Amino acid sequence: MMMHLCTIIPKAVRHKLAIAVLMSSISVIGAGKAQSVEQTEASTIDSKAAITFAHQSTMKHIAKTMWEKPELGFLEHNSSALMQQTLIERGFKVTAGIAGMPTAFIAQYSPKGQLKNGERKPVIGLLAEMDALPSMGVLNTSDKQPIITNGYVHPGHACGHNLFAGGVIGAALSLADYLDTHPNQGSLKVFGAPAEEGGSGKVYLVKAGVFEDVDVALHWHPSDSTTSSPSSSLANKSGKFRFYGVAAHAATAPDKGRSALDGVEAMNMMVNLMREHVPDGTRIHYVITDGGTAPNVVPDFAEVYYYVRSAQPAVVLSLWDRLEKAAKGAALGTETRVDWEVTGGVWNVLPNVTLSKLMHKHIDASPPIILTKSEQQFASEISSTREQTFSQNAHSTPEPFDEKITVWSASTDVGDVSWQVPTVGLSSATWVKGTPPHTWQASAMSGTDIGYKGMYLASEVITQTAISLFSEPENISKAKQEFQLRKSTLNYESMLGQRAPALDYRK
Repeated sequence: MMMHLCTIIPKAVRHKLAIAVLMSSISVIGAGKAQSVEQTEASTIDSKAAITFAHQSTMKHIAKTMWEKPELGFLEHNSSALMQQTLIERGFKVTAGIAGMPTAFIAQYSPKGQLKNGERKPVIGLLAEMDALPSMGVLNTSDKQPIITNGYVHPGHACGHNLFAGGVIGAALSLADYLDTHPNQGSLKVFGAPAEEGGSGKVYLVKAGVFEDVDVALHWHPSDSTTSSPSSSLANKSGKFRFYGVAAHAATAPDKGRSALDGVEAMNMMVNLMREHVPDGTRIHYVITDGGTAPNVVPDFAEVYYYVRSAQPAVVLSLWDRLEKAAKGAALGTETRVDWEVTGGVWNVLPNVTLSKLMHKHIDASPPIILTKSEQQFASEISSTREQTFSQNAHSTPEPFDEKITVWSASTDVGDVSWQVPTVGLSSATWVKGTPPHTWQASAMSGTDIGYKGMYLASEVITQTAISLFSEPENISKAKQEFQLRKSTLNYESMLGQRAPALDYRK
């Protein structure tokens, strides 16, 4: 059994080392071949262990670049290219444009070149997200300052996918370093997954069969706390309902018109009445994305964008059927016509307690997140905007491990991956306590050193978890046993059917 770096160095010493590294500037160029002083010293302690500290500058460059140039789902051309180029320079074999998605990619690393009979087993997969959210662009200040051009509010990384990408690429570079010295322990694959925010990018990767040879998938997500306790999520189906009417002058000839907006509002009214008669825990939300152009013109087109969520995929599907009936009824009652497009659909996450425990060990063994005085001042200021009080101790202390599975009221296309292969992830404190995702505060902090330091921690934990899987294959066997047991409770079937990726859903 390989001795782990964190079991060799006393925790207090490791914390001092972490602080020293966090406060220093580490230069890593292109292929990541150059070693910093910290990496060399750590390698002297244990040459078998990967040290993500060596790739902090690369991680920060990726995360900062993506934060400064945020891109919406299926439009992440620059973000995807940056990740691909970084991996190519390190020796990864990259295949781009997979599963009908131009910005999706797979980067494979198998030391000593490709084998004639395929990659070495086991294969560990790393999931990397990259898309931003509409209208969430702000400066990285402690007060809200939207980034606006000609009345258009820019996208922003209010879910921290810039950090997600940077941390995963950093882990990939560290694991490539590790595999170079342990070439018989396995192979690595990085999955560049676009359009997590409503586009279900990973679902199309699943449908393309790209996870069939993967033994375990690892991921992480920015958050206001650090934990790997097992959790699930809500299944989700989303789509746009489009109503078509007849335009007319709203004052001189209202009888000649049939309002598409009336169709949307009638549908919304029926769905809102339906809320009384749905299972507990259901979430239904919508926005009117097109309601007409002027009050004195009867709208001949209107569109409403719906999400339906539940912890049970079957409930989501049954509620979606009811939404379609409401749409048909609304069109009938307003003498309009309606059609709809399903733009996304994801399953709930299938937890794996075995992997969660393993990952938690590496969270506990990792150096804490230490903020400088200026960063703590910034944290206090931005905390006050949500009527919160910042605590350095609360920010740096991981949540205690809880084996009880919780269900988060959010959705992710990681869910579909987790029904194909044992999957585990952690959240890391990239935002101050009490900060929800999809807020301007999360967007702002995702472009600061507070966010970057949480990213470094996540990258280290993913790296060390992967090393435990490579060096101790029994961890994979146990995870697969649990996976097969949990998976047997339901038969997975994609909610997207045979439709192609909705590449223009953000246009």
